[in-house]
Amino acid sequence: MSPTLLEREAMLDALAGAVDAAAAGSGSIALVTGEAGIGKTSLVRAFAADVAGRARLLLTACDDLMAPRALGPLRDAALSSDGPLAAALADDQPVDGVFGALLEELGAVTPTVLVIEDVHWADDATLDVLGFVARRIETPAAVLVLTMRVDELDPLHPVQRFLGALVGSPLRRLALGPLSRDAVGVLAAGTGADAAALHRVTGGNPFFVTEVLAAPGDAVPVSVMEAVLARVGRLGPECREALDQLSVVPTHVPFELAAGLLGERLESLAEAEQAGVLEVRAGSVAFRHELARRALEQGLPAIRRRQLNAAVVRALLSRQRPERARLMHHAVEAHDVETIVATAPAAAREAAQAGSHRQALAHFEALRPQFERIGARDRARVLDEYGWELYNAHRFRDAVDAGRAAAELYEREGDAVAHGECLARVSRHLFMAGDTDAAEQSAQQAVMTLAPTGERSALAHASVHKGAILALTDAPGRAAPILESAHQLALGAGRTDLAALSLNYLGIARVELGEPDGVDLLRESIDTSLAAGQHEYAARGYCNLAELLLRQGRIAELDASVGEWLRFARERGFWSHAYNLEVHRCIAMVRRGRWDGALEGLRALVESKDDPGMLYAYSVPWLGRLLARRGDPAARALLAGAWSRAARQRLLIGVTYAGLAVVEWAVLAGRPAIARRTAADVAPRLEHPGAAPFRAELLRYLARLREPAEPFPGCPEPWAAGLRGDWRAAADGWKAVGDPYEQALELAESEDPDAMLEALGILDGLGAQAAATWVRRRLREMGRRVPRGPQPATMANPARLTERQLTVLELVSEGLTNAEIADRLVVSVRTVDHHVAAVLGKLGVRSRRDAPAAAQAMGVELSRSPVR
Repeated sequence: MSPTLLEREAMLDALAGAVDAAAAGSGSIALVTGEAGIGKTSLVRAFAADVAGRARLLLTACDDLMAPRALGPLRDAALSSDGPLAAALADDQPVDGVFGALLEELGAVTPTVLVIEDVHWADDATLDVLGFVARRIETPAAVLVLTMRVDELDPLHPVQRFLGALVGSPLRRLALGPLSRDAVGVLAAGTGADAAALHRVTGGNPFFVTEVLAAPGDAVPVSVMEAVLARVGRLGPECREALDQLSVVPTHVPFELAAGLLGERLESLAEAEQAGVLEVRAGSVAFRHELARRALEQGLPAIRRRQLNAAVVRALLSRQRPERARLMHHAVEAHDVETIVATAPAAAREAAQAGSHRQALAHFEALRPQFERIGARDRARVLDEYGWELYNAHRFRDAVDAGRAAAELYEREGDAVAHGECLARVSRHLFMAGDTDAAEQSAQQAVMTLAPTGERSALAHASVHKGAILALTDAPGRAAPILESAHQLALGAGRTDLAALSLNYLGIARVELGEPDGVDLLRESIDTSLAAGQHEYAARGYCNLAELLLRQGRIAELDASVGEWLRFARERGFWSHAYNLEVHRCIAMVRRGRWDGALEGLRALVESKDDPGMLYAYSVPWLGRLLARRGDPAARALLAGAWSRAARQRLLIGVTYAGLAVVEWAVLAGRPAIARRTAADVAPRLEHPGAAPFRAELLRYLARLREPAEPFPGCPEPWAAGLRGDWRAAADGWKAVGDPYEQALELAESEDPDAMLEALGILDGLGAQAAATWVRRRLREMGRRVPRGPQPATMANPARLTERQLTVLELVSEGLTNAEIADRLVVSVRTVDHHVAAVLGKLGVRSRRDAPAAAQAMGVELSRSPVR
């Protein structure tokens, strides 16, 4: 074993075991993590050498560029193969094919091992493809080995989302720690170095240890930079000059580029190789570690760094097809404005086409100070595209500013078609920013601009955006014919993508109008968008479908699908759509009684963005609603802000979510005047057939205030039963739906003390303090003995299980049926049913068989051992 691999035997065994499992038909992911210099590269290289004879190896790495190459590591991996991955990455192929092609490539030979180093530098498209493959890695029976530095990642780094996407995948986490003092002593043996002092200075980091040991003289370097510069200082002047040049090129330098940079000086690098500073890899030369390159680069004067980067720019431009991402990195470092202006637009488009939207935005941002150097026509296009990348980055206000600047230039240039299409995109930016009035005006202006041009495709585009806003606000009747016309225009122009988008919003309009085919049109829209490769439109469809399923009470259907829709949106970098879908996943959890998970998810969403735009009126009302149910005083301010923004935005769903949340808070808080006033504002928006579920819920809350409220034609159950005063039918209906909170509220409405006690048990289990307090007060007024609320032990319990729920969980873990538990506890079977449902909800599982393991994972201590 190499000296730098001391204390890594267990890691090598785990990696070898993954290959053995893959050979037997079970693929997996190995995530190798640790700080820079800890030995991740040494580990995976030793592993690769060990398995080279019994597995097919694809070795690649990510680049530390300003904006990494789109799909760069996958392109490098494909160089050694002429298989499906190489074919999918060909210039004339749609990039969408890379997802399936990599799976096919990994399954071509069993086992195949794909090693990708430094995934923390990966571009968005690479992360998207890896996330897709990671969740399907068992099928090709391959091993995906990824190395990354998790210690340097902030909470919003895109890799954090990728790590979250790995949950549920067959994953081995191999975290490399520093070497022990004994291991450092082994490395220092025979050098005369004080092992204890060496361990203290280096912290046991293997790279730093070896650099310190290689430093000349008796002085001990106290930093990586000092150690690297000391080692390099012993080399000859020509070699040092060549190393300076290479130090400004991140990761590795292809031989062709090295030769172009150094010419005859290339031979001088042999000295650096012999000294252990450089190493030769397949087709390239690289510093032994990226830390060494950075140390040398950072030791250069700023003027010298600019000169050396300028040399790299010249060398790259001399090549027939320079990689634009590399060219942009060095042009920015060299302050080469001419190259930036010439290269950035194409580099950004290349990245965007591959799905690397973060990298596309970085190229546009690098170009931004030079926008005035670009001609008006080209500048308009660049600003328009820049606005779309800002939109993808969830920076809606910035997108509006860029889009409006582009629209003004297009208008000045007299290009009516480009001007109109740009206005349609600005409409979308404004809509997502929450400025619905301005969005509608921009869409109308786009239609008026494009109508005289006769350009059917552009007019369809603008018409869809106009119709969409009408469908999502108060005018589904006006929206439907506009969207039908847009659909015909799109088909006539051969734009199946726009035809699909028109069906998306036409489906919503028809649902609002009470037409039975609305949801079917939405599903057709998604299928057509996918077939056309228009994934952003498909993601919009998933968002709208999630909302409609939830509205119609089809929670089980939503539960079964929303996870896959979320993965789809995240895999392709559609973060605002993922935000929307996550909101609706959390709402489904609220309806199911899994409040702790929903509260955690909604908090994370609200805290993740300073301004999520129009989506504020989706997430904040439900967070406030949950807090209100749990008696948290923070709910009031949250809901006041949500209601104010929703009213300005005018979107039906936003106004409804916020309005119902305010009404519920006011009822629970004993503020009937606020509830009545808010209900009066919301009710007129809920008269059309598609809003019937919302209207019914609003009426049910008014009925609890003893306001006149009766079922209306088309009023859905179980709301209608509650409005009729049939609390038992309503409670049974909500139980069948799977909404324990609404079930409890209906039971609490009865005059039956046993039903009210049943309601109290459900509410306590949910942590619904506000409603539980009201039920306790009513029971006391009836002269009934009232059970105590959740005790401190319950609040301290990791799953917030009450003592009775813990007892039920213990009996469930013994394998007892609900009837047997009822006999043991001397209670009714119905009561046990509710306790078991509450336990499963708090543990986040659907099956009683999964409950013991989930409880153990959450740290819930059981006094009895679960039956195996």
